[in-house]
Amino acid sequence: MQLVSNQPFAGLEEFVVENEPLARFTWYKIGGPARYLIRPRSVEELQEAARRCVEANIPIYVLGLGANLLVADRGVDGAVFRFSEEYWRQIAFNGTTLTAGSGVDMQKLLVRTIREGLSGIESLAGIPGTVGGGVRMNCGGKFGDIGSVVSTVTVMDPHGQVFTRTKEDLVFDYRKTNIVAPFILGATIELEEEDPHQIMARTKEIWMYKRNTQPLNTKNCGCIFKNPRGLSAGALIDQSGLKALRVGQAEVSSKHANFIVAHPGCTSEDVLKLVHIIKERVFEKSQVVLESEVKIWPI
Repeated sequence: MQLVSNQPFAGLEEFVVENEPLARFTWYKIGGPARYLIRPRSVEELQEAARRCVEANIPIYVLGLGANLLVADRGVDGAVFRFSEEYWRQIAFNGTTLTAGSGVDMQKLLVRTIREGLSGIESLAGIPGTVGGGVRMNCGGKFGDIGSVVSTVTVMDPHGQVFTRTKEDLVFDYRKTNIVAPFILGATIELEEEDPHQIMARTKEIWMYKRNTQPLNTKNCGCIFKNPRGLSAGALIDQSGLKALRVGQAEVSSKHANFIVAHPGCTSEDVLKLVHIIKERVFEKSQVVLESEVKIWPI
C-alpha cells in the first residue's frame, strides 16, 4: 500500500510502502504485514529513513532472505528495512580479499569464490541468507562459520553514523556477534587461493551431508533452537519423543528434529505453539532449557 502525505515517511514514496505483507519475503511463507517496508537504494536513503524512525519512535527491523525468521500472524508494527536493491548486492575482489554488500546472497557468493579459486566460505554451503544476516548471527555449522574469515564489517547506527568495525574489536560467538548497530552495510572477507576443483569437491561434500540430514525441500526456517553447550538440540528433541509431533499445520520434522516444517495452511501461531511444547517437553525430559535460534517478530 502506498504512503499518504502525512505519514512519517512522506516524500520517500519511491522506496517506502505501508502495510506490506511479509510472508512472501520469508522461507516459511507465513506471517502478517509490516507497518512500513523500506527498501533504500543508497546509504543516503537509508540514513534519511532511519532518521525518521528515530524521530517518530518507530521500531527498526532488518530483513535479509527471511530464512531464519518467523513473523507473527498479526505482523510487525514498525519499519522493516530490506537491503534488496542492486546497491547492496555488489561483490568486489582484490587479490584474496573479498568485499560484499549486506544484500549479497551467500550461496551466490560461494559460487563466485569457487570460480575465482578462493577458499574459506565452503562451510556456508546450503545455508540460505544474505551477507548482512550471516554476519549478524555468525552463521555456520559443524564445518565452520563466517566469522572466522571476516576481517571488517561496515555498520550504521540509527542516527545515520557509518563506521567500520575491524577484526580486533569484533567478537564472533556461537550464532551471535558483538555488533549492536541495527544496520550492517557490508563486510570484507579474507580468503585463500586454492584449486577451484578442490574447493568444489569440498563444497559438494558439505552440501550432500546437509541434504541427507536436513529437510531441505520443505518450508522451514532452519534450526529452531541453538545447540546447548556440548549437546545437540535435535537429539534432545528426538529423545523427548517429539519427531513428527504436529500442531495445526506445523510439524516437527521426522528427518531432523530441530526443524519445524510448515504444511499448507500453517500459521505462525501453529509454529509458536509447537515451539512452546518442545521447550516444555525437553525440559521435563532432560532439564535443559532450549534457546531459540529462529528470530521471532515482533521482538
